[in-house]
Amino acid sequence: MRVLFVCLGNICRSPTAEGVFRQQLEAAGLSERVEVDSCGIAAWHVGKAPDPRTHEAAMRRGVDLGNLRARQLAADDFNRFDYLLAMDQANLAALHEQRPAGCRAHVGLFLDFAGHAGREVPDPYYGGEQGFEEVLDLVDAASRGLIEEIRQRLEAQPS
Repeated sequence: MRVLFVCLGNICRSPTAEGVFRQQLEAAGLSERVEVDSCGIAAWHVGKAPDPRTHEAAMRRGVDLGNLRARQLAADDFNRFDYLLAMDQANLAALHEQRPAGCRAHVGLFLDFAGHAGREVPDPYYGGEQGFEEVLDLVDAASRGLIEEIRQRLEAQPS
């Protein structure tokens, strides 16, 4: 199973989702069965580490994002990943625009897995510290829901 988190620049929301989700996969004993990555729709920050405020907020919760580097969405991501999860409606629209015909991946909003259908993870880039904390709270809740769905899918697969 493969999961890709997508935001605009891949320096705030999607790396946070990647880091939190990895940590929860480890705790759930699923890290060997699920591949995780993140990317941005835009190429502005390719090769850069997450925003320092993102990294600091994550570290306060024991999530290390230090080894992550931004990358841009690639055409083959649609065939490589089972889930492409956008942080907001604009990212979701961009994914649908680029989605090739016949793509079988689930393309949707990440917060749908937290029971918040249609709700967005707000971009904290231009705000204060509280915005980064809110992102962590939302991502934590959605990660739990996604792990439950993936666990059910993995259990349903023949060995």
